[in-house]
Amino acid sequence: MPDTRLQGASNFRDLGGLRNRHGQRLRHGMVFRSDHLANLSADDQAALRQMGVTHSMDLRGVQEHAARPYAIDGVRHVPLPIEPTVVRRVEALLRRGTIPTESETVALMCETYQDFVRHHGPTFGTLLRHLIEQPTPQVFHCTAGKDRTGMAAALLLGALDVDRDTVMEDYLLTNQRYRRDAAWEGQGPEHVMAILWQVQEAFLNSAFETIDHHFGGLDAYLEGPVGLHRMQREALRQRLLA
Repeated sequence: MPDTRLQGASNFRDLGGLRNRHGQRLRHGMVFRSDHLANLSADDQAALRQMGVTHSMDLRGVQEHAARPYAIDGVRHVPLPIEPTVVRRVEALLRRGTIPTESETVALMCETYQDFVRHHGPTFGTLLRHLIEQPTPQVFHCTAGKDRTGMAAALLLGALDVDRDTVMEDYLLTNQRYRRDAAWEGQGPEHVMAILWQVQEAFLNSAFETIDHHFGGLDAYLEGPVGLHRMQREALRQRLLA
């Protein structure tokens, strides 16, 4: 497998090679996940084109994109905005002089993942259908490539029948890969910022629990709020699995 590391995106990686419950593997070089792409060098952009990437699906909110737009020759930008609500919640608390504890900050992150499930199924569905409709390699990302991107990756891998332990392993790789960007993170107590800019099993598990308890499991959630019907799911498997 060729090296897919980029200088300007620390959390860029190929989802290829992950194995599902049936022994099938996700094809290399078809789907990439990343932090934002606004800091890519000319060499990085050339590397993306060499990988054959033709579309970047951007899960950042409107203001996030406006603050750090990007244009990559040969790569079509596809906005799929999900606003970063947890950052705003924490900022509101700090403005009132309330500093959340570590456990309170974790709870805020868990609420954010629950909101992903409850309110943004259609957006994730658009992303999954885009992977079916476009036969060329694609990348999806948010700002840090960890929360909105992590949720999108979890739903994609779940739709491909990858077990949750493997999904979690991929999700937690962010803690090894992502380089924090102080200019983008904003200001706040270090114990709060450290939690906001990492991932924990509790965050993604809160999304899984919401899917299971409120929507009847992943299959029902994919077919319901996400809007990925069975034939589309099979098409996704046919396109991405080997």
